[in-house]
Amino acid sequence: MSKSSGRRSRRVFSPEFKAKVALAALRKDKTLAELCQQFELHPNQITEWKKQLLANAAGVFGTASKEPGPVDLGPLHKNIGQQALEIDFLERALT
Repeated sequence: MSKSSGRRSRRVFSPEFKAKVALAALRKDKTLAELCQQFELHPNQITEWKKQLLANAAGVFGTASKEPGPVDLGPLHKNIGQQALEIDFLERALT
């Protein structure tokens, strides 16, 4: 995974993989060093995912999802209209 500059590209992990690693860390059947070797991760990354899992675990069972309220599209439509007028004006001015 090396680029021409010699730097590694950033790895992106799925939420399922993060949960798997965090649950393995919570089980404590392996040491942190063993988990690092197994999953090829840094100890700080495993510890961070474990903290996130513990902090957000209560949300799985109790709280209802808070959906955002209706979005006011008026200002967005106004900006789109203004930009369309500017583009048309500039096209005419350049031709």
